[in-house]
Formats: sequence, structure tokens, C-alpha cells
Amino acid sequence: MGSRPLIGVSTYLESGARWGVWELEAVLLPAGYPRLVQRSGGLAALLPPDDPSLAASAVARLDALVVAGGPDVDPVHYGAERSPRTGPPAARRDAWELALIRAALDAGTPLLGICRGMQLLNVALGGTLVQHIEGHVKDAGVFGRHDVTPVPGTRYAEIAPESCAVPTYHHQAVDRLGQGLTVSAYAADGTVEAVELPRPDWVLGVQWHPEMGEDLRVVESLVRAAS
Repeated sequence: MGSRPLIGVSTYLESGARWGVWELEAVLLPAGYPRLVQRSGGLAALLPPDDPSLAASAVARLDALVVAGGPDVDPVHYGAERSPRTGPPAARRDAWELALIRAALDAGTPLLGICRGMQLLNVALGGTLVQHIEGHVKDAGVFGRHDVTPVPGTRYAEIAPESCAVPTYHHQAVDRLGQGLTVSAYAADGTVEAVELPRPDWVLGVQWHPEMGEDLRVVESLVRAAS
């Protein structure tokens, strides 16, 4: 099979996780993320929250980085007051993942942000978020589906040139774009569904959850860039 590129995937850090007889703080990641990397030809490595000063060292060991979905981004990072609809902060995860994103951008490491990861990418580049939108969560704990339409001429449009239905679960979205980012897909209601940086960088954020579907094209493209 040859040497597979090493793809780092960020993780949750949760208290009170339960398995067997144990209830402890645990590093968690839904299995769909590493499986998506593996099915797309990569070798997955988990990156739990750590000292942000170590982010560049971690990224230097990777061929590509995936920033996974998860809790709401703390609005302190984009200079906004907290909405009552915004979830509790995940300070350690925010700090670590923002540091990972900035290290990947500095190093030119291929980078994919998924849901929260796309929102953090936007914030890392100076953008802002809408703290609540309707219609992109079916029910609590249940992924919905809706169509996304690519913007012609973008990298995402080359990867997936047609409109397609994607798994979705989010209540926040990109508002003001971060510096240098281009919108590369929209939902029918105008919500930004993908953003990217211009070539030659491979930097893409998608608002949906490819790890919950069967379409491998985005992560296969990431793996090719990592190779």
C-alpha cells in the first residue's frame, strides 16, 4: 500500500466520560473522523488539547491537519458578546485548535476544517460568526441533510462540481469572512457552507460533516495534497 500520509485530527476533551466501570476525563473523537481519513488513504493521528506553544512542533510532524467539529467557538475570540444561544466555552480546545490552525497556515501544511473547524479557521483569520441560525439542525443529536452548491472556479468546485446533499448539524455560521478567505459553497438559504484560501495553499473549510456520509472526495483531495 506504500507509505500513507499522516493526518492529524483534533479531538474533544470531556469530563465525566463513561465506559465499563470508569467515569473519567477523556479524550474523545467520533470514530467517523479517523475512519474517513483511513478510507481516503491517510493514517489518522489524534491531537488532544495541549499547550498551544507546542502546536508548531505537532504540525511539523504531520502531512496534513483536520480540525474536527465540536462545541461553539467562544465569541471572545472574535470580539463579540456571548449570545444566550451560544454553548458553554471550551477554552483549552479553542486555544489549542487556534494554535494548530495558525501553525498549519504558517507552515503551508494542508488543512481541512470541519464544521467548528471551519468556523475556527474563519476566526483565526480575523473573521466573525453568526451565533445562531435556524434550519441546520434536524433534532438534538440527529444529523440532517441539505444541498450545498459550489462556487465555480474554486478548489471545492473542482473537487465536487455539482450540487449535492451533505450531512449537517450546526447552529452557528460564518458572518464576516476572515482575511484572504473565499466562499466556495453556499446552502440554499445563503449560509456559507465552504471557504478556502487561494492556491497554492490547500486550505479548505466545510460547514457540514463529511465523516457522517459516504462522499470521500474532499478528504481524498486533502490526502493527495498531503502526499
